Amino acid sequence: MNYHSASLDRLFRVIAGLKDEKECAAFFEDLCTINEMQSMAQRLDTAIMLDKKLNYQEISKDVGVSSATISRVSRCLSYGSGGYRAAIDRLRENGEEL
Repeated sequence: MNYHSASLDRLFRVIAGLKDEKECAAFFEDLCTINEMQSMAQRLDTAIMLDKKLNYQEISKDVGVSSATISRVSRCLSYGSGGYRAAIDRLRENGEEL
């Protein structure tokens, strides 16, 4: 499904162009509610845990997400556009403790 539009493409360019974590945090604090940011962080945490082969029960307990969310993230991790994979690989390249 192609959901891209000029507005979304501009948003992606803006995010990609932010110079550091501080700028990124400020932008997302203005753009999103705290719940939206927490939901995105939980989805990334879920993808990381799925990549580590943890089971749904462990993930649900540790991250606090539903099995439906875990299932959706799992599908995206396995069959999606590669965004989760790229993010996880980049975290590892940067020496992040996953």
